[in-house]
Amino acid sequence: MRWSWPLNPRPASSVLLFLRPKPYQIPKPCRCSQAPSMAKSLDEADVGILCYVSSLPGFRGVLKQRYSDFIVNEVDLDGKIIHLTSFDLPPEFSEEKAPGKNPRSSDKDYSGEIEAFRSLSGELDAESLRDFLEKIVDSEASDVAPIILSPDSDKSHRAEVHNFFKRNFKFLVTDTVEEADTKCVRVRFCSGDGGAKNKRGKKRKEPGGSGPKNERPFDSRGSDNWPEHLGKFLRFHLFKENKDTQEALGVIGKMLGVQQRSFGFAGTKDKRSISTQRVTIFKQHAKRLAALNSRLIGIKVGDFCYVKEGLVLGQLMGNRFTITLRGVVAESQDIVKAAADGLRRNGFINYYGLQRFGSGSVPTHMIGAALLKGEWKHAVDLILNPREGERAFVRDARESYKENGDIDIALRQFPRHLVAERAVLQCLKKCPGNYLQALKAIPRTLRMMYVHSYQSYLWNHAASERVQRHGIAQVVLGDLVYCKDGTSKKLADIDNANSEDFFDFGNDDIQIEIPETALSNEQFHVVKVVDSEDLLAGRFNFDDVVLPLPGSKVLYPENDIADVFHEIAKKDGISLTESVHGAKEFSITGMTGDYRRVFQRPVDLVWELLTYTDDNIPLAETDLDVISKTKPDTAMMNGIIRGNSGYLAKKENAEISLDENYAAEDGNKLSTEIDLPCNSDTPSAKTALKLEFTLPSSCYATMAMRELLKASTSVTHQKTINP
Repeated sequence: MRWSWPLNPRPASSVLLFLRPKPYQIPKPCRCSQAPSMAKSLDEADVGILCYVSSLPGFRGVLKQRYSDFIVNEVDLDGKIIHLTSFDLPPEFSEEKAPGKNPRSSDKDYSGEIEAFRSLSGELDAESLRDFLEKIVDSEASDVAPIILSPDSDKSHRAEVHNFFKRNFKFLVTDTVEEADTKCVRVRFCSGDGGAKNKRGKKRKEPGGSGPKNERPFDSRGSDNWPEHLGKFLRFHLFKENKDTQEALGVIGKMLGVQQRSFGFAGTKDKRSISTQRVTIFKQHAKRLAALNSRLIGIKVGDFCYVKEGLVLGQLMGNRFTITLRGVVAESQDIVKAAADGLRRNGFINYYGLQRFGSGSVPTHMIGAALLKGEWKHAVDLILNPREGERAFVRDARESYKENGDIDIALRQFPRHLVAERAVLQCLKKCPGNYLQALKAIPRTLRMMYVHSYQSYLWNHAASERVQRHGIAQVVLGDLVYCKDGTSKKLADIDNANSEDFFDFGNDDIQIEIPETALSNEQFHVVKVVDSEDLLAGRFNFDDVVLPLPGSKVLYPENDIADVFHEIAKKDGISLTESVHGAKEFSITGMTGDYRRVFQRPVDLVWELLTYTDDNIPLAETDLDVISKTKPDTAMMNGIIRGNSGYLAKKENAEISLDENYAAEDGNKLSTEIDLPCNSDTPSAKTALKLEFTLPSSCYATMAMRELLKASTSVTHQKTINP
C-alpha cells in the first residue's frame, strides 16, 4: 500500500494546531502598496484560508479533471432541485395573437393614420410608412428592416412624431438616430416574439448616468400583442456544459435576436461544470426556444412554462452538487470512509473560495484595497499591468502597453474578453489622466467586485482567527449570532441576499466571481451579540455564529475578533469607519455590509466509490443522460468496475430542507466494504469518489472538498496532481 498525498500522512496534531488558541499575528499586507511584476499565482493562505474543522487525515484526489466531474443543479426557494426533464411545449401553448392586436391582419386599414402622418411629416415619409406597413403584412415581420424618416433637427417635432406612433401604431417603436451628422427618427416593428433582428437597440445609458432612467433596449418589452391567457414571462430550465451562465444566455439571445438583459436568473454557475438552472425571458414563445435545441452545442433548454414574474438574482435556496474526485489514492479504506463521514457530520469552515479573488497573480482584493484608499492610478495599473498565468498574446499586449503607453495599439491588441481593461483604456483615450472616471467606465457589477473582494479577504482572515482562538465546539461571549426570536438587546437588519456571479476572462484557469446583491426587501437577517445570559441558557451553538462583511450598518463581535478586521485593514492603510475620498461606491462606509455563517454542513450528503480504467469515461449521470434515456454502451461500461459502495439512503422526493440536521450517529455510518486499487491485481485500475450534497447559496463546494482532502484547491496545486 502506498500513500502519495501528502508524502506522509498529515499527523492529527498538525491540524489541531489550527484549532488551538495562539497569539494573533497580523497577516502581511495584501501587497496593495506596490504593483507586482509578474507575481505568483494566488494561494489559499494569501486570502486567509488557513484552518480545517477536523483533525482527520485527508487523501489524494483530483478535482474537476473533466468538467462532467462537477455537476450543479439549482435548488429553488421551495427546496426543489431543478432538473432538465422534458423538451415538450407547455399544454397552454398558443401563438394566436390577442383579438384586434395583430398588426399583420389584412382586415385593418391604416389609410386614415397614414394620411394623418402625411400632414405631420410630409409626402416622402408617409409613403415610406405605407410601404413599411405593407411589408409587415405580407412577410415575416422580423425580417422587415427598419425605416429611417427624413432628417429632422427640430426636437419638438421629433417628439410629435414619436407620440404619433405611440398613439396609432402600438406594434411599432421609434427612436432617434444620427445619420450623416443629422438626427432622424427610426421606425421598427415590435413583435411579441422577439422583435426585429436589428440588435443595436436604443442607446442605453449606464445606471447612474445622465440618460433617462426608463430607457430600455429594443427587445419587445413594450409590445401589447401578447395573449392575455399567458404569463408575460417564459420560464425554462437551462442545461449547459462547460459554459458559464452569461455565455450560454448570450448564445441564446443572439439566436433569438434579443438583448441578453432580457433574461432573468437566480444565480450563475461555474463554467467548468455541467449545470441546470431556471431562467426567465420576457414575452417569448416556448416554440421559438424549443426550436433552438437542434442548433445549440453544449446547451439545451426545456421544461417550459409561462409565469407572471421574472427571476432576479438571489431567488434560490442553494445548489445540489454531484462531484467526482478522480485518481483517489489513500493508505487504507478507512481513511476515505472517515473523511467522507466526517465531512457529513462535521461540515467545513464557510470560507470564500479562491474564485472570489480571481486565481490570477493580481487578486481582485488588491485592486479593491487600492480603490478604498483612493489610489486611482495604482488601481488602473493593477488592472492593466502584465500578470502571470495568462496566454502569451495577452501577456505580450499588456507588456507592450506598459512599455509604450499607446492606447490605440493596446485597444487593437487587447482581446474583447478583457472587459475591464478595454473599458479603462477607452475612457483614458477620451479623458487622459482621469483615472477615477476610467474606473467608473468598467461595468458596475464588475467594478464593484473589487471592493467586495476586499471585504471577503477580511472575512476569511477573521474566520480563521475565530477558529484558531476559540475553536468550533461552542459559542463564546461577544460572538455575533443570527437571532432565533425577536428578543435581543442589539439588532441590525442587513440584506444578506448575495448571489454568486462568475466573470470569465477567456482563460479556463482564471475566473473571477462577481457578487451581486438581489433587490429583495424580504431577505433580511437579524443578528445579536451573545451575552452571559445566552451562554447560561444555551440558546445558541456554533452553527449560529456569523461574522460581518464590513460596511456602514453592520455590528462587529464584542470580543477580540473585532480587532482582526480593523488591524488587518489598518495594516493595508484602510479605515473601516471613515472614507478618505468622495467616491462613495469605492468606500466601505458607502456600503451596507453583510453577514455570513462561519460554519456550514453539507445537506443530504451521499457518497459512492467507483473503480474505473479510462479517464475519458463519465462517472456521473447528467440530466441529459436521463432525459435521453441513454446509458453508456457495453464497451464503455466494461471500463467501469464498480466496487462495494458506502451509500447513504437518498430521499425519494426532490424536496430538501436546508435547516435539517444531518449529523448522523453510529447507526447511520457508511459501509467499510470498499476495495481500493492499492490492493488490486490490476495496476491500471483507478478509484473515484462521487459525492452528492446540497449547499445554501453563496457557499463554496470547493471549500467542502478542501476539508475532505485536506489539500489546497488552488489551480497550481491541482495541476501538480493532474499534469
